[in-house]
Order: sequence, then structure tokens, then C-alpha cells
Amino acid sequence: MPRRTATMLASTLILIALICAGVPFKVPYSEMSPGPTVNTLGTVGGEPVLRITGHETYKTSGNLNMTTVRVTGADYSMNLVEAVYGWLAHDSVVVPHGTLYPDGKTEEQSTQENAEEFSQSQESAKVAALTELGIPVTSHVVVSTVVKDSPSQGKLHAGDIVEDVDGTAVEQPEDVAKLVTRHKPGEDVTFTVIPAKTAAAAEKAGKEPEGSEKVTITTRKAPKENRAIVGIQAGTDHTFPFDIDIKLADVGGPSAGLMFALGIVDKLTPGQLTGGKFIAGTGTIDDDGKVGPIGGINMKLVGARNAGARYFLTPDENCKAAAADTPDGLTLIRVRTIGDAKKSLDKLRAGDTAGLPSCSAG
Repeated sequence: MPRRTATMLASTLILIALICAGVPFKVPYSEMSPGPTVNTLGTVGGEPVLRITGHETYKTSGNLNMTTVRVTGADYSMNLVEAVYGWLAHDSVVVPHGTLYPDGKTEEQSTQENAEEFSQSQESAKVAALTELGIPVTSHVVVSTVVKDSPSQGKLHAGDIVEDVDGTAVEQPEDVAKLVTRHKPGEDVTFTVIPAKTAAAAEKAGKEPEGSEKVTITTRKAPKENRAIVGIQAGTDHTFPFDIDIKLADVGGPSAGLMFALGIVDKLTPGQLTGGKFIAGTGTIDDDGKVGPIGGINMKLVGARNAGARYFLTPDENCKAAAADTPDGLTLIRVRTIGDAKKSLDKLRAGDTAGLPSCSAG
């Protein structure tokens, strides 16, 4: 046998042996890869992603695609060979298991958390979009959850509107805890609330909720802390002037907020925001329209380009990482707010690509 052939055969056998030896060894890593993208202006399963009723809407064109990342499950055990392959592959990334599932979080817990974040992102997208268009949205501080066996159980209920605490008006959810902790454990605190059922009936009738009640609760000492608590978590509830329904199954997390908001703006605005172009993007959004960073940016870029996107709306804080590894044919557009994104789309539609805010790897 020629020496060259023998060398190649030996190398192949050694490689096979190394691969076989690596298969049984499990490593504490997980994999991220590009997930599906969805056009927020389009349909999924024959149903529109965004359905608006009770207000005039306008024809849209092109794409405003939200992007996702596919991850291995919390219970998945990656072996050494899979980890090495993932490290070498360009269209996936291997990360420590704790990055995706911190503190031993189970897949069920992660799924629940993602679902809650996804729901909140939809609400914030609606608020940000309508605010950008100058359409009023009514907001209330509400009881989000009541802790089981807490002093508030049976007295306060999820959905109750909190008007004041001890006579001091409540404007933000964090005001509730601040006012409660002015007390010592064991002291009484008085809430002025509009019961959830009353508030829901008013919203259904398109009226402002009325009919407040006084509720007195005896505070309790917080576990491991010497401060007063009543056992509730406060949040914000919004009353919209018309119905905006976002339907998208099997997606979680807050990162679609920006694209949902832009889709709503496009449907409620004469003309076509995209100018018929294929635009994708990502980013969390808050009620004020501020765009926040997300995870897995490079996988989302790959997924967007594979789907056909030419432009990608990129949160400012993700710009450096995105610019360092941008797929060919994809132009990054830096955004800080929904207003930034809308202005950039206006420029893109007008052909002013030189005026677009870009991302830098430096």
C-alpha cells in the first residue's frame, strides 16, 4: 500500500476513533440556531398575525419580519462531538447551559417565563405604536398577582385597579411597594381600589371605571428582611380605544416587541411603511417606545437573511456584535426607539440609504 494512502487511512481511522470516543461524554452546553421568521404584516395558518377592529386600517406591502432563535431544551444532554461540531459551524452557536437556563431553571419554567414576557411585549408594542401615532391609551396600576396565604389573599384580587395607598395617589407600579414599606410589619395599610369585575365591565362598555372601595390590610414581615409586605405584585394594565389582536403560537420572549409595534403602525397609517421591501428586525420595546437589546443576535441575522431579508433593524446595544458578523447581502439599521425605526423606514422608502443609521463593529 502506498505510504500516502496508508497515512490517509490511518488518519481517517484515528478521526473515527476520536469521534466514537467523544460520543459518550456529555458536556454542560446548549446550542442556539436560527429559528423561523414571521412577517407581522402577513398571516400564519390562514390567520392574520395582526388583526385590528374598531378602527380604519390600510393596505400594507412588503415584510416586517420578527426573528427567532431555536434552542436545545433544558433536559437535552449534549455530547462532546455535538459541541465541537456546533463550535465549528457558522449557522449555530454553542453556549454554556446556564446561559439559557440559569439557576437550574427547568424547561417548563423557562417556557412559562417566555410566555409571560411575550404577552407583556405585545401589550407594550400596542402602547408604543398608538403613542407614536398620537392615539391616547389609558393606563392603570393594577394588582398583577396575589401571593397565596399572604395578608392580601381574599382582600385584593388580580385585576383590581389601585388608585391610592393610604390616601397617596399611585402613578407607577413601584409606588405601591414604596408606600407599603413606609409601615412597620404588623401595621395596617389602606388601599383604595376599583374591583377587577367592575373595571372589566367598564372596559367592555367603553367607559372609565368607577366605584372605588377601601380595603385595609395588616402588613407582614418580609422573609429574611425587616420590611413590611402585603403579598401582592403590582403591574400596569392598559385600556385601548379599539381592539388589536396579536396571534402567534409557539413563540416566546420579549424580542418581537419592536416588529409588532411597527406592524401596528403600518396597518394604521396611510401608505406603505416598507415600500414593498423585505425588512426584518428584533428588539424589546417598552411603553415609551424605547428599543432594548436581545439575545442571539447573530442567529437572528442568519435566519433573516435565509428568509430573504435585505435590511435588519438592530437594537443599538446589539449593534457591535451584529456588525462583527453580518451575513452577506444584509444591511444593518441601528435603532434606539420606535421613532428611530419609523424615520429609517421613511428614508429607505425614499431611497435615501446613505442617511440610514448604521452599526459599527468598532
